[in-house]
Amino acid sequence: METIFLNDFLDGGILKEKVFREKVATIDWSQYADKRVLIKGCSEVPIPTWAFLILTAQLAQYVERIYFGELRSAVKIFTRSK
Repeated sequence: METIFLNDFLDGGILKEKVFREKVATIDWSQYADKRVLIKGCSEVPIPTWAFLILTAQLAQYVERIYFGELRSAVKIFTRSK
């Protein structure tokens, strides 16, 4: 399972929408094609819902499944129908 860490999107310790969207735009989402992906939340700072929605929208075009949370207790939030 591939993991996307929301900590990687922080700028100066906070999540700024403009910087977040710029980073999202530079990712080659095809690298996640047909994989299971875990979006791991950030325990350091609150993450707004829009950040999860943006990542999910990008990933849903490529992945088999999307999970949220910790690996041991991940919640499935998307499954590509075959």
